[in-house]
Amino acid sequence: MMKTILIVEDEPDIQELLCTYLRDAGYETAAAGDGVLAVELFRSRHFDLVLLDVMLPKIDGFGVCELIRRQSQVPILMVTALDGEDQQLRGFSLDVDDYITKPFSMPVLLEKIRVILRRSGGAGSSSRLRYRGLEMDLDTREVTAEGRSLDLTAREFELLHTFLSAPGRVFTREMLLAKLWGYDFFGDTRVVDSHIKNLRHKLGGDYIETVRGVGYRAAKENP
Repeated sequence: MMKTILIVEDEPDIQELLCTYLRDAGYETAAAGDGVLAVELFRSRHFDLVLLDVMLPKIDGFGVCELIRRQSQVPILMVTALDGEDQQLRGFSLDVDDYITKPFSMPVLLEKIRVILRRSGGAGSSSRLRYRGLEMDLDTREVTAEGRSLDLTAREFELLHTFLSAPGRVFTREMLLAKLWGYDFFGDTRVVDSHIKNLRHKLGGDYIETVRGVGYRAAKENP
């Protein structure tokens, strides 16, 4: 399965060069020229890695990284200036996987991407999740239950993805709220219950369990 990389770079010539080089190396690419578009793109589809420049218009690379980390642990390779030690330290505090400094050679970039994907499991991981009668395609964002296609909202898809990625793990309402709505969400945790109710109705089966007084989980499958 071809891996998809989101390239976030505001200089058009560099962006085009990176897209061309990575496509030639066997990756699928998508590109954004500012931080707002990068976050919108990331939320709209599945990516295996984000190549993220620090200096961006609208939202800088650190802001983009923080927003991505609220919903995903996708590998992030950040691009910074040669003397950017302070930037690198700040990035590592946001769980950036690695840095590459400008100017860089393309072979070194490719090797860093290969190593990060291998380390994260992305080099050989499947883009599909299967759980009992459910199947999720993370590339096309399609979900089926016992062969029946489901029409899920973006948030319902992310909720289901969260549960199926870790069967047996209990997620509190607060954890789900922070992960999918953001730490700065101002509202009631009952919004989680409402989305769970709608998701259960669409799934049509007992896939998501309530752990009384704690939260929700997808039951661990029997070996």
